[in-house]
Amino acid sequence: WAQFDPATEEAILTLDDLIKLFSGRMFRHRMDTDYFSHMREYGRDFMAVLQEIGKTGPFWTVKRSR
Repeated sequence: WAQFDPATEEAILTLDDLIKLFSGRMFRHRMDTDYFSHMREYGRDFMAVLQEIGKTGPFWTVKRSR
């Protein structure tokens, strides 16, 4: 693929890993009325799954604004 950027190779996920990520609370509870009240815990869960599947490199690091 001519537009492939090797710097993004870390973003490639297997189907099993995608299923793990998208079956977490962050995605299952999107329509809950209190969804935004729980974003921190959902975010922690999401990051834990990323750790579990070995996605811990710079591509997956959350950049914090100052």
